[in-house]
Amino acid sequence: MQLGRLGVWSADIRQVDGPATVAAAAELEQLGYGTIWYPAGGGTRGFDIGRALLAATEAITVATGIISIWATPAEDANAAFEDLENRHPGRFLLGVGVSHGPMVDHNQPGRYQRPLENTARYLDALTAVPRERRILAALGPKMLQLARQQTIGTHPYLVTPAITARTRDQLGGGHLVAVEQGVVLETDAGRARAVAREHLKGYFTLPNYVNNWLRAGYRPEDVADGGSDRLVDDLVAWGDAAAIGERIRAQYECGADHVCVQVLGGERPVPLAQWRAIAAEVLAP
Repeated sequence: MQLGRLGVWSADIRQVDGPATVAAAAELEQLGYGTIWYPAGGGTRGFDIGRALLAATEAITVATGIISIWATPAEDANAAFEDLENRHPGRFLLGVGVSHGPMVDHNQPGRYQRPLENTARYLDALTAVPRERRILAALGPKMLQLARQQTIGTHPYLVTPAITARTRDQLGGGHLVAVEQGVVLETDAGRARAVAREHLKGYFTLPNYVNNWLRAGYRPEDVADGGSDRLVDDLVAWGDAAAIGERIRAQYECGADHVCVQVLGGERPVPLAQWRAIAAEVLAP
């Protein structure tokens, strides 16, 4: 399906009950963004969000980034997908992921087991969702192989351009690489890194991400004590719109088909000014 080259990844836009975020979705479409990605959470609430975003727009793709296989039963995902497809044909992409052991086990210790096997079983159970309408959040080589076999491609989160290049090499051609890219529109290094570290601090406790960074050549000291400047700068682009544009283009050059930008530290309730500035830099003719 068509995602466009540039999209937005936003947790804030989940507040679709408010007119500001509904209007923001419509403006993102007008600005030329191709896809709105949002974290769906658990249960069916995430599909209600997708339904509202689709209703507020005309043609832009809406995608979950992601639903967790542990939090949303496959039968619920099937039913919701069929409903969205009936209402807005061809516009919804189901992003699926295995989440993280510390999060899954928080309320049910020991539940997070055999992640690869359980993800494959979940994808098999998505009988109503065609292969070309699902994408897998995959970081390691075995999960990437599963993405290649059972989905349209991969939606990796918190990856550098170098990791994107490795992902493209492992996934091969003919499959979509749609990367999330955190950005801070701030030219002061201290302020920008403070925003980035605040965003990243929880992720440094999640082994899936940490192991992916270590596989990419970062050292244990890079992932300790809030992260080294090197890793923080590689994960989160900061600077003016031109600097952000350079990072997005670097992701394309390293094999990304689609980049969805997550604005950190932007205006509330949604960072429209920052989205406009990025669109003017990257999407302008």
